[in-house]
Amino acid sequence: MTTTEQWPIGSPFSALSTAEDIMAGLDLSGTTAVVTGGYSGLGLETTRSLAAAGARVVVPARRPDLARAALAGVAGCEVVPMDLADPGSVRAAAARIGDSLDRLDLLMAVAGVMATPEHRVGPGWEGQLAVNHLGHFLLVCELHPLLAAAGGARVVVNSSAGHTLTGIRWHDPHFRTGYDKWLAYGQAKTANSLFAVHLDTLGRADGVRAFALHPGKIITGLQREMTLREQMDRGWVDADGKVIGAGFKTPSQGAATGLWAATSSLLDGRGGLYLEDCDIAAVSAADRPMDDGGVRAYAIDPDAAARLWDLSLTATGARPVPG
Repeated sequence: MTTTEQWPIGSPFSALSTAEDIMAGLDLSGTTAVVTGGYSGLGLETTRSLAAAGARVVVPARRPDLARAALAGVAGCEVVPMDLADPGSVRAAAARIGDSLDRLDLLMAVAGVMATPEHRVGPGWEGQLAVNHLGHFLLVCELHPLLAAAGGARVVVNSSAGHTLTGIRWHDPHFRTGYDKWLAYGQAKTANSLFAVHLDTLGRADGVRAFALHPGKIITGLQREMTLREQMDRGWVDADGKVIGAGFKTPSQGAATGLWAATSSLLDGRGGLYLEDCDIAAVSAADRPMDDGGVRAYAIDPDAAARLWDLSLTATGARPVPG
């Protein structure tokens, strides 16, 4: 990927497009997919859409009973227990998936947390970086042989416009010198984008292409750690919790960009790109407001992506991805 490739290509879809619009007429029979967070919010919309098009969908879930209840009646869907904050659990889930699939066409990293109180997991990792990035990093590395076996797989990682809050804090990525929940979220979302950049660099020889994306502003379970007052003060909802913020999408519209990334022929031969509103995003200047859209240069920088990859590989002990 080069910066010149990070530019809109005139997709026929837009910010208003829905999951149904993206999937209309598509037949994914014979396709296999893994969707993290695939039983709530955008993940549930994604799972339903892929399954309705004929894909076999595996949903790793921290709360498998809740996932099975949410996915009751969704044909071609199975649940595998997994906690992204627990490397042992991620490895066990990857092993179970490997036992049931001989290839993997799509891996949709939709699960995430936002603006959580400070909490540590594993060997003292900051919780948002662990769940949003390191857990997905480990899962993708463990499943890479299945992705390579597909001969044309795509990995789609949900990032966010929140990446504009900060780049990677190389001096203190785990906030050991003072915690800020929004900077921790922003760093994790930058990590999601950089992950896709270097995964694409390593995986393209095996036909594995990767994309990161901003799904848009959507009220889902992602805001569960925020109080109603916080959401009201930001102008997102009213006192009854009704969405009043400008530019907010429905869950179906929020799932659309990820589904476009997974299925669009316009992205054939491309990868390592950041997407929004069902198109490739432009690079945004450092002084532009978050809501203006686009991706910061530091979130698609190949050198930073390689550095984060090495850091993540050391932290998780994941199997190296050949490149």
